[in-house]
Amino acid sequence: MKIMLAMDDSPHSRDALESVLQRPWPEESHVQVLVVLEPFHPDYAGWDPSTIQDALDFQVAVRKEYEKFGDEAVRRLRQKFGSDYVSFELKEGRVKDTIIDTAHVWGADLLVLGSHGRSGIQKFLLGSVSQAVVAHAPCSVEIVKKKAG
Repeated sequence: MKIMLAMDDSPHSRDALESVLQRPWPEESHVQVLVVLEPFHPDYAGWDPSTIQDALDFQVAVRKEYEKFGDEAVRRLRQKFGSDYVSFELKEGRVKDTIIDTAHVWGADLLVLGSHGRSGIQKFLLGSVSQAVVAHAPCSVEIVKKKAG
């Protein structure tokens, strides 16, 4: 079985990781941890040129943080699945599209991700990654929601 775990640095992604770690899986299942970083576009209209370097530096810092928690997730997953069965990929792109495209190319059987649980205007303005993934993924999708309380 090929399990893709799409993560960001949120508690919701950590819940998805815990969900994968706590369940039994078929022997020799493969897990790919995918982290997607939205690209920075310095030519975006409205950017003050004096802030572009700060934004680029911030992007580098975010990448390092994403690599750090991705590496930690891989370390924990390798303890369960074995070193040869867990991989990590950090990609830049539009999150929804990159998750769907990567699951398709990798041939995922199951895509697991956490839900931020946004609703109302926040969901309208920010969109819903999990909703887009469920609608367009080439495989089964599991959305892990944080338990109330």
